Amino acid sequence: MATVGAGLGLRAVAAGDVAKYGGDALYTLLLVALVVLVAPRVSPRVAAGSALALSWAVEFLQLSDVPAELSARSTVARLVLGTTFNAPDLHWYAIGAAGGWLVLTAVDGRRRTGGRK
Repeated sequence: MATVGAGLGLRAVAAGDVAKYGGDALYTLLLVALVVLVAPRVSPRVAAGSALALSWAVEFLQLSDVPAELSARSTVARLVLGTTFNAPDLHWYAIGAAGGWLVLTAVDGRRRTGGRK
């Protein structure tokens, strides 16, 4: 929920590249959270890698007409799949995955030490 809220907040206060590319990073961060929700024991590396792979797969799917056709019929499809391939998005997905990995690694380390530093 925090990631979705951050994305909506970003759209409300920012425009242009900041909103677009920040949204790309948050999209992948949301996927990291969903991976952990589905598989709670997954390692931070696997969660981040899986989210990044899925983000990139969706972006490369945009090289076909499928996402654009589905997006024309459904707002949900447009939000999830996008419509147009944009190579710089790939970089920002990696930034989101790295952020998710860092958060999960920190949480995992605190869990192992019982919250002690």
